[in-house]
Amino acid sequence: MIIFFTIIRVAFQALGRNKLRSTLTMLGIIIGVSAVIAMVSIGQGAQATISQQIANAGSNMLFVSAGSWNQGGFRSGAGTLSTLTVEDALAIQRECSAVRLVSPLVRTSVPVVFGNQNWMTSIQGVNTNFPAIRLWELEGGSFFTEQDEASAQRVCVLGKTVVENLFGGQDPVGQEIRIRNSPWRVIGVLKAKGQSGMGQDQDDTIVAPYTTVQKKVLGITYIHSIMVSAISQAASSVAEQQITGLLRQRHRIPASEDNDFMVRNLSDLAELANSANRVMTMLLGSIAFVSLIVGGIGVMNIMLVSVTERTREIGIRMSVGATGGDIQFQFLTEAVVLAVFGGVFGIGIGVLSSHGISTSLGWPTLVSTSAIGMAFSFAGAIGIAAGWYPALKASRLDPIEALRYE
Repeated sequence: MIIFFTIIRVAFQALGRNKLRSTLTMLGIIIGVSAVIAMVSIGQGAQATISQQIANAGSNMLFVSAGSWNQGGFRSGAGTLSTLTVEDALAIQRECSAVRLVSPLVRTSVPVVFGNQNWMTSIQGVNTNFPAIRLWELEGGSFFTEQDEASAQRVCVLGKTVVENLFGGQDPVGQEIRIRNSPWRVIGVLKAKGQSGMGQDQDDTIVAPYTTVQKKVLGITYIHSIMVSAISQAASSVAEQQITGLLRQRHRIPASEDNDFMVRNLSDLAELANSANRVMTMLLGSIAFVSLIVGGIGVMNIMLVSVTERTREIGIRMSVGATGGDIQFQFLTEAVVLAVFGGVFGIGIGVLSSHGISTSLGWPTLVSTSAIGMAFSFAGAIGIAAGWYPALKASRLDPIEALRYE
């Protein structure tokens, strides 16, 4: 143990003889490690943001929407058919074992008035399962009941954006607003949820019983889509298959024809987005690792120069009993010290750079311990790899020739 600490002390003394050269050598490792941490943190931050946005959308969610039609060579867009009904939603809830909760959904844009304030927003008609499906809690008041739904009461729950634009600092619960010149009673306020993955303001909405929106706003009997929550994320694919099979059967669609509906699985979208982010993170990390390798080459170059400069010193050490293994370990230790100290400083700069990028550019970043450990481990490994050949060369010098070296 004493010999080990002696070698470490000698390594610091040797590196300290030329501080500027040692600092410039470490700079390559510092840049490489900090670049790896910064690039990986950007990729992981984007991945975490997308996962959070998907999670905010709801619990293991699937969307069933009306499909498109194709007639006489003319094809319409998705959602132009009115093939979905409340009975379809009830059948999915009743017959699909992988489904936990279901809610019909009808929506449209409406002008809303309170006092002398007005606002244009969207109104969503849903059932009482909506908060559990969307994982959306109330900030105040209460949600509507099954009795409100059955009797198509004009009651509603407001998103935070609507509250801010209509009520300012007032408490909206219990107040009366007007939607298309009809009075509606506000019974609750939803907690702020922020933007969706598509950049839409989720809080700019009004939630009401679907029966009320159907009958008293839109005047329709069908529904636009169905929100579905699977029993688990793993079961979402099974739920998608069950829903597809059930609706094809209910809509009497022949095997040769396309569906008149669409099922979107948010878990699949999340996995696709995460896969793309993983590839991007690997690409950014690989580019950063190139600079780390360049830093390692710099360490090897300086260690070879050091061996040449200290040839006579090596000869003296061998003449007083140092073995080739001792010489090799000494120079290898110096290379590792350069790499490790460069790695430590690089970690600090990389973490600060990640926070700086997040603060100045607004990009989401996530500094993980795995990225730090990976970068530091590679720095140490590159130090060993870069120092191995110079240390081996030093250990194989002929003591007599080394003593004669000027």
